[in-house]
Amino acid sequence: MAVTIRDVARRAHVSVATVSRALTSPELVRPETRSRVLAAASDLGYQPNRAARGLITGKTGNIGIVVPDLDNPFFTGVLKAVQARAMQADYAVFVADSDEDPVAEAKLVHAMAKQVDGVVLCAPGLEDSQVYEVAGATSLVLLNRRLPGVPAALMDSAGGMHAIIDHLVALGHRRIAYLNGPRTSWSNQERRRGLMSAVAQHGVDLVDLGPFAPRYEGGLQAADLAVAADTTAIVAYNDIMALGVLARLRDRGISVPGDVSVTGFDDLTYASLCSPALTTVAMPVAQAGRTAVNLLLDWLDSDNTEVPQIVAETQLIVRGTTTPPRR
Repeated sequence: MAVTIRDVARRAHVSVATVSRALTSPELVRPETRSRVLAAASDLGYQPNRAARGLITGKTGNIGIVVPDLDNPFFTGVLKAVQARAMQADYAVFVADSDEDPVAEAKLVHAMAKQVDGVVLCAPGLEDSQVYEVAGATSLVLLNRRLPGVPAALMDSAGGMHAIIDHLVALGHRRIAYLNGPRTSWSNQERRRGLMSAVAQHGVDLVDLGPFAPRYEGGLQAADLAVAADTTAIVAYNDIMALGVLARLRDRGISVPGDVSVTGFDDLTYASLCSPALTTVAMPVAQAGRTAVNLLLDWLDSDNTEVPQIVAETQLIVRGTTTPPRR
């Protein structure tokens, strides 16, 4: 038979209420009593019932995460890190995919709010006012979106994009195409911020194309436009789009990096496995996922009015798709 809280109380020679307080509000119990309760629970192998604990603490023991596209390995990497960190904290994770639809994002957060203690909202496409509205429905942490007054785990996309342009300029490229992701995407705006800073610094002739869907098909579409613009280097919004560019250039008999250099962004597994391997920017996905959960748990357990927004560094990874231009 399953061990109950009454069994723990008998073993520790305390009341059921004391066991409950020792496990859920330890600051209300004398240290020696709490140690005795924890020892009894450990000896008996007691596992608190999540539903019963929720009635006592007012918490569900669940957190939610909403991502724009589970087909994108970037977000599955985030999800894996979130799941691992939540499990360490004894939280279950509810997952939802908005399919790049801001309306669906808001609906999913509101639906989750009834069943979770808080939500991690990844790269939302919502307007600022809409993010604040859903933040009123539940404890909210943003991942890869900065908004005053909302905790966030961020990655330095602007710095990563600046590093890409620095690298291409150092190789001798002066006419570079950028393939935009969604115009409403905060990540694309941050990458453009780094892009425009580097372009101004180096006097680069920028060919600004798009927006394109941040998918393989978007790269297929964008490649022809970049070639027609007579550029020597193509900078894609993300790795998946860059893979589409590589495929289209290969089909047209255009050599990479001989005829044109190509870069991506994210450093997905595919980036090192394609041929030639893709020059890209490594995003600290796992670190950001863990940070988002830590921020959410701290937000739930603290009365602190400080709103942390933590930025993780990115890193340029130089591989085989970039080389000095022929001309």
